Amino acid sequence: MASPNRPNIVLIMADQLAPHFTGAYDHGVVKTPNLDALAARGARFDAAYCNSPLCAPSRAAFMTGQLISRLGTYDNASDFAASVPTFAHYLRQAGYRTCLAGRMHFVGPDQLHGFEERVTTDVYPADFAWVPDWQHADQRIDRWYHNMDSVFEAGSAVTGFQIEYDEEVGFAARRQLMTYACERETPFALVASFMNPHDPYVALPEFWNLYDDDAIDLPHTGMNAVETDPFSARVLDGTGAGAATTGEADIRRARRGYYANVSYFDSKIGEIVRTIDEIGQRDNTIFIVTSDHGDMLGERGLWYKMSFFEHSARVPLVMAGPGIAEGRIASPCSLVDLLPTMLDFAGAADMPMGRPVDGRSLAPMARGGGEDDGCAIGEYCAEMTAMPVFMIRRGAWKYVHCDDDPPQLYNLDDDPLERVNLAADPACAQIAGDFAAEVASRWDSAALRDDVIASQAARRVVHRAMQTGRRTDWDYTPPRDAAGEYVRNHIDWTVAAARTRFPPLAD
Repeated sequence: MASPNRPNIVLIMADQLAPHFTGAYDHGVVKTPNLDALAARGARFDAAYCNSPLCAPSRAAFMTGQLISRLGTYDNASDFAASVPTFAHYLRQAGYRTCLAGRMHFVGPDQLHGFEERVTTDVYPADFAWVPDWQHADQRIDRWYHNMDSVFEAGSAVTGFQIEYDEEVGFAARRQLMTYACERETPFALVASFMNPHDPYVALPEFWNLYDDDAIDLPHTGMNAVETDPFSARVLDGTGAGAATTGEADIRRARRGYYANVSYFDSKIGEIVRTIDEIGQRDNTIFIVTSDHGDMLGERGLWYKMSFFEHSARVPLVMAGPGIAEGRIASPCSLVDLLPTMLDFAGAADMPMGRPVDGRSLAPMARGGGEDDGCAIGEYCAEMTAMPVFMIRRGAWKYVHCDDDPPQLYNLDDDPLERVNLAADPACAQIAGDFAAEVASRWDSAALRDDVIASQAARRVVHRAMQTGRRTDWDYTPPRDAAGEYVRNHIDWTVAAARTRFPPLAD
């Protein structure tokens, strides 16, 4: 099917998965045998970051290779312009069949963004219902803002909307891969994007029972274990974590549910890898596993995402397949790097770009080349703040800036848990000053704030209007012609049997 020079690409994406909570990244409790197996035969990136620690902005950056300040996809209700090329557009142009199975949190009327096929709907609304308001930044949007219910209601259930969704995604991804095999359609690029382990932390019994409460580790830095910075204080207030009385039993139960759902997501990795084996494409397929952002999971008393601390902003990134060398890669990178990386794998690295790309190809490092001196850039322009928040990770250093807050500087080699802010340390004055100058040269924070506020105001008007009169929803409904499926009067069963059988009978 695919040739070694044009391998298939299968990208498997989690939602809210911090690498710290996987066996592949050396957690001692969480069971992820399928991710572990890919990491053992491939490349594990140990400093991979999202570009915005929130679902829709992160995914838009991932799809386009562009930072959100360039795209204008600031929050979970920001429209993603159809005119912006994505890796799906470029791979189609390079001759790949492209398919999305699962969520990508596209907001706006374009629900394909370059994918030739999309075989499931999404989980969250595709309209402007979730627009923050920076002019009233201290007001909650109670209908959708995160709160502590996910922590207090964690547990086991035989079904739930996230479980139902991920079961559909897993089935649809496998079915699409089998269709490619039966139709001999290659090369293909399939994205299978799951909802778990995103809260609520409710897990199927078979995965919940993999763990015991007593074996669940507690956060390294609990509430008040380290000084709370102003942005974290706003997140604690906005999610209700600051006012909640959260005992050890609550924390262990929530983390147990999260760990169980990590194992559930890992089982979906296993299903897809097994399907690739079954259709005989293991040697022709590059696997990429990642997430849109992480989860604080009680570190510093914080839950969910929305900050640039490691558990929220870092993502797993594992690659395995033909030409990928076994190894661990320390150079900082981010999700915007995946577009040029996939084009490199596809032999299309020289393809003209329709818009500037902020990432670089990670393929040379994945293939065993030397480490580069790359950096990771983060931007946050959503709820719990009224000013943009910026992050730069370079080498051992992470710097976080917001005009409303004191800067933060951490040496992650010496202080991986980010306990000590070195921004005001005289010994680090030169480093902090250089980062501050870089922030000032990269961003016009005041102008970006003005654009965010203007975008929010416009989207609120559109949303109010769309709630009046006849509804027009952007939520995606996968096309399906049941009259053309299986066996029908115009489809002989012998033809259907032959068309859908793999491996096919010999001629």
